[in-house]
Amino acid sequence: MRRRTSISGRRTAAAIGTTLAAVVAATAAATTAQGAAPAPTPQPSEAQQRVEYFTGPDGHPRHATVPAPKPLSPADKASIAGDGDVTPIVQSGPVDSKLDVVFLGDGYTEAQQEDFHADIRAKWAKMTEVEPYASYTGLFNVWAVDAVSRDSGVSGDPTQDVTRDTALGSAFFCDGTERLLCVDTNKVESYAAKAPAADLVVVLSNSTKYGGAGYNDVSSQVGYDGIATASSDNAQSDQIAVHETGHSLGKLADEYDYGQPGTYSGPEPAEVNLSTLSAAEMTGRQQKWYRWIGQESPDGGTVGAYEGGGYYQFGLNRPTENSIMRTLGREFNLPGREAMIAGFYRHASVLTSRVGTAHTLSRDDRIRVTPATRARVTWYVDGHEVAAARGRTTVEPGSLGVPADGRTHTVTAKAADPTRMVRTPALRKHLSAALTWHVTG
Repeated sequence: MRRRTSISGRRTAAAIGTTLAAVVAATAAATTAQGAAPAPTPQPSEAQQRVEYFTGPDGHPRHATVPAPKPLSPADKASIAGDGDVTPIVQSGPVDSKLDVVFLGDGYTEAQQEDFHADIRAKWAKMTEVEPYASYTGLFNVWAVDAVSRDSGVSGDPTQDVTRDTALGSAFFCDGTERLLCVDTNKVESYAAKAPAADLVVVLSNSTKYGGAGYNDVSSQVGYDGIATASSDNAQSDQIAVHETGHSLGKLADEYDYGQPGTYSGPEPAEVNLSTLSAAEMTGRQQKWYRWIGQESPDGGTVGAYEGGGYYQFGLNRPTENSIMRTLGREFNLPGREAMIAGFYRHASVLTSRVGTAHTLSRDDRIRVTPATRARVTWYVDGHEVAAARGRTTVEPGSLGVPADGRTHTVTAKAADPTRMVRTPALRKHLSAALTWHVTG
């Protein structure tokens, strides 16, 4: 039986060409026209952090600025140095060729760390039910970094007056907003750095209360560009983490507005899922998501240009009526799904091998490769394809035709993901890979 207190309820991702940029580029660049109100959320000062939160499972997200955490004290640093055991939850391959997800737990006592690991497995299972995660689970490693708390549970659960002493400072009612679940991001970064690699960081707070947050503007020096928080035992909080990865991995903008009159008059947004252009203009100019216009989208309806997004009611268009970047519980739309797959491959490779390419092999050595789902391997000797070896994942150089002539030859394996869900050439280039070994005949 699980032991709980009573509770209610490395890489900083570079933009792909000019199509994937910072999540808040549209807000930062926005100006107003015709007397419209300015962008609803100002950029934070150095003493503040901008966070995204969710008022309910079916509601649009909102933004707020909250006080930034204080620098870690010597006592904090000493405590973190003596904590933070790392456990692999999912191991799909080497960290330099997979997308590494790091889960941290808060509000788990020393006796509850196995509960934390069980919660990771349950949360990851829910996250990977959502496409395109479901089709690409083999690209991910998942790590648990234990953070031992003195108290079980988190502050603000069930009511604002409840305070608990936890390793990462998780607290509902952050800045007076009940569902906003904040953490000490300095402590999160220190714990996350203990993992072998971190491309995506998720904090699970030991609670059944609905809530979470996205820190997509955190200035991180350890290699990832955002932190998501979510309740460990709320059945719908996994959607918060998935939405936040739309920002951090897909570089997608929010597709909602604040329901207040406001007209965007700034430049064309850099994000792939917002545009000042109509569907006809996109098609005529062959820009933004024109390749998807008129196609049935997994989030419902057809891809077009729907007014409202990037926090503005007017002046910006989104691809579909209601994707997960607008409302939780939905799917990624077609342009969003394309961006997510490309984002996966910015961190993970379509082709990996445990046979290193730095050392010279013999004709009798065995080369084994692992392609991503649906990718087919082709083999080459000295640049010429060996057609008979197509699709094979294990070969010996001699069987490929490397001659026993005492000279050095090359054996190359190539693979590409044939998915039709990525159509943009600038993004497709990330869906292929090659490995080359030198072989002495």
